[in-house]
Amino acid sequence: MHCESCIKHIVPIAASLALMACGSSKTENKEAQAPTPAQTLIERLDSVSRTGHFYFGHHDDTAYGHTWRYVDGASDVKAVTGAYPGLMSWDLGLIEVDSAKNLDGVPFEFIASQIAAQDARGGINAISWHPINPVSRGNSWDVSTAPLSMLESDKALSDTLDAWISRAAGFIASLKDADGNPIPVIFRPWHENSGSWFWWGKEHGTSAQYIDLWKRTRSGFDKIGVNNVVWAYSPDKDLTPEEYFSTYPGDEYVDILGTDIYQFDGEEGTAQYVDRIKSQLPFVVDEARKRGKVAAFTETGLEGLEIDDWYTRVLQSAIKDLPIAYVCVWRNAIESEKPNHFYVPYPGHPAEADFKKFAESSGAIFVK
Repeated sequence: MHCESCIKHIVPIAASLALMACGSSKTENKEAQAPTPAQTLIERLDSVSRTGHFYFGHHDDTAYGHTWRYVDGASDVKAVTGAYPGLMSWDLGLIEVDSAKNLDGVPFEFIASQIAAQDARGGINAISWHPINPVSRGNSWDVSTAPLSMLESDKALSDTLDAWISRAAGFIASLKDADGNPIPVIFRPWHENSGSWFWWGKEHGTSAQYIDLWKRTRSGFDKIGVNNVVWAYSPDKDLTPEEYFSTYPGDEYVDILGTDIYQFDGEEGTAQYVDRIKSQLPFVVDEARKRGKVAAFTETGLEGLEIDDWYTRVLQSAIKDLPIAYVCVWRNAIESEKPNHFYVPYPGHPAEADFKKFAESSGAIFVK
């Protein structure tokens, strides 16, 4: 486990930033030259990816687990490994309609507090967004209507989406540490767009319309001066480089090049999963380096973990030697509400020992 190595990577970066601040004090524009919260996180992620380490991430880690909900200090990852994941992932779904809770029932007030706690312990945070369909008002998976194709001609729809983006931006801008400083977060909007299960997906609009959606989102954040967002682009699996970049908003709009790839069909799906990673993630890494970006495995996992050594034999071996900043698996739903929907082992699960071994030997960063 690399809890201490996390600190070792952070300290040199903090020192270099302090030197930058000292040097800028000799100029008349020291405030203009000071790095933004987003820039400090980008440098931190880049530094980690160049060392052979990566942050291990888990969605909704401290909100609920296999048998619990909102227990102070609880975490299925911590219960097994003794440490929290180095990255925690959260979702803004339903913030667009000013709900107090997100699409999985997690209060936004709680999410803000946990983002601050994760930041305070030396970890990082990532945020996805599953907004409802702005035309049908169904969920993100409701593809009965195609808002992307209507935005240009429907001013009311355009105004609605702009208002939703403003609410998401306002929440992220409000994230502060104990000293009142903005907390930098990774923001991964409009993800898995190369599939068609979300209303912003491939079959529900053109590449140009998707790119316009991304630029609209970035413009909404820039209008209120949000400076704590690291932007992550994350299409899904089975793409050629040409397909991957066909909906790419442009280097000026993106900081992280990622990809989402899940394993399906248990042991029988192992070869296909590994092949998908090896056919896509290496070119994502290469392009990230060429463009001065950070590469990441933005979402992955095996639901139910029926393979007891999945973390070491499958995941660890598939990403070995790839300079990525983080790997994030999905959530552990409460068993009584959604059986078998979990992606890290809980105490007593057959994969527990393997996950401990992964934490200790893979180069993954956890935080205490």
